Amino acid sequence: MNSLPERRRVTIHDVAREAGVSITTVSHSLNGKGAVAAATRQRVLDVAERLGYSADAIARGLQSNRLGVLGLVIRPLDTLDSYQPAGVDYFVRFAGAAAVEALDRGFGLMLVRDPTTKNVPGIALAVDGFIISDPLGNDPVIELLQRNGIPLVTVGRDVERADFTDWLGLGTDADTRAVLNHLTEHGARRVALVVGTDTNAWNADSESTYRAWAAERGQAAAVYQQDETAGEPGGEAIAERMLATAGEQSLPDAVYCLTGRHAAGLQRRLQRAGYEVPADVMIVAGSDSEQTRNSAPPITSIDLTPEITAKAAVDFLLRRIDGDTRSSPPMIENVLRPRQSTNRTSVA
Repeated sequence: MNSLPERRRVTIHDVAREAGVSITTVSHSLNGKGAVAAATRQRVLDVAERLGYSADAIARGLQSNRLGVLGLVIRPLDTLDSYQPAGVDYFVRFAGAAAVEALDRGFGLMLVRDPTTKNVPGIALAVDGFIISDPLGNDPVIELLQRNGIPLVTVGRDVERADFTDWLGLGTDADTRAVLNHLTEHGARRVALVVGTDTNAWNADSESTYRAWAAERGQAAAVYQQDETAGEPGGEAIAERMLATAGEQSLPDAVYCLTGRHAAGLQRRLQRAGYEVPADVMIVAGSDSEQTRNSAPPITSIDLTPEITAKAAVDFLLRRIDGDTRSSPPMIENVLRPRQSTNRTSVA
């Protein structure tokens, strides 16, 4: 249950009061009309931005009415180099499934880029509620929506907001354990982890679980970090780092990369260096993708079940919009898809 107090949408009256001007002056300043001094106009714009006010006429009139529209913000795509990253089909599948589920429940779905940026139209907030996929730590999008009294749920927790509880668990701990157990069952003795740089729960919880697992086994943790935007070249760069220290310490005989693009690049570079997969090193990806399925050999991956997750997220949001604050969010169970990259005979 979310114990946060109810919030209301920021109105033009709030902006006027905070800026110390009339409502007419606020309207003229936001619309670029009327005779308003430049300094006053800028002060109003600064206050409106700080308060998270949307000047859109539809958004202003939605205090009590429903539009029949849900919003979806996919935070990893906000931080990537493209909203259509090559080979990454999880987010397309998630958005499509969420749209179909929303339609089946009598709602439309609007995809919105980071609504805290200045180039997003005011109508972006004209929805009944938001789903935020993989929020960042202390995510400003959550702050904006709460300030405007807009219902929201997240897929994955905000690692910096312990008081925000309306999030669906991604099953990250169980996924990480499943991967590590799979690798050890197939003979892995030294497993390394490659995480991304986004400050989300997927990266943080995967690393935390891996480090706990390593400590339980008395193994020194080997964690590599790579920016998600680096894609396959980023995976190759991690392999270079491993190869550079191969003379000082043995190369890991198994690597768990959270992103499929990193996994594919790392595998390709190690193969060029003469290492065989899976005989010398086994590789697993934490997210299935075109790259993992089409690599040679195909890479064992976690199927993050985007269709199931999207359906659960829409249902959870609609329950919150309907005033249900008692029901608990669901925990998503993902699926490990074994492939040839870990098809090694176990070692006793």
